[in-house]
Amino acid sequence: MKSVNLDIQPNLDIQPNAEKAALRRSLLQTRQALSPELWRQYSDRLHAHLQSCDWFSQSQTILSYISFRQEPDLNPLFTLPKQWGLPRCVGRSLSWHRWSPTDPLPLQLGTYGIWEPHPDHPILQPEEVDLILVPSIACDRQGYRLGYGGGFYDRMLSSPTWSTKPTIGILFEFACLSQLPIDSWDRPLKGICTETGMFKFKL
Repeated sequence: MKSVNLDIQPNLDIQPNAEKAALRRSLLQTRQALSPELWRQYSDRLHAHLQSCDWFSQSQTILSYISFRQEPDLNPLFTLPKQWGLPRCVGRSLSWHRWSPTDPLPLQLGTYGIWEPHPDHPILQPEEVDLILVPSIACDRQGYRLGYGGGFYDRMLSSPTWSTKPTIGILFEFACLSQLPIDSWDRPLKGICTETGMFKFKL
């Protein structure tokens, strides 16, 4: 199946930010220094908090991700009776595809070394989606997120068709900061979930 650009605004031009870049490097080093045992323990605790959240329990179709660079591991959640979507990078946009661990089509490594769905996996349209789990290097107490710097989620969440969706930043508690450096294109999330709990923002 041919991929489509799901109403994502490609003209949102993300420029390098030195302060963000330094913070990103520091937090990635901290995350990747977690022992496998602690990473697993934190991820399991995060699962429990996420599953107790009404946004999650009431959602049927959820956009998620495959863990990269010791991001919190959400793989155990994929066995739950939900419809899952995974992103595929297409140019400067994300194309979302319906996916299940039992799908015969294997995941494949994308441009950035992240496991992505096969292009022939069925595409999910925005109106089908109930919740978006957003991988995050850091988040602050205002809902702003530090990502990998490509601007994929900021461009997506700038679109009217995606901006109303519940979004939960997924990260470990050490990366939940009081305030992040903010640029004009940054789009706040509606909640965050860490191994210590779930927090919704009043936006």
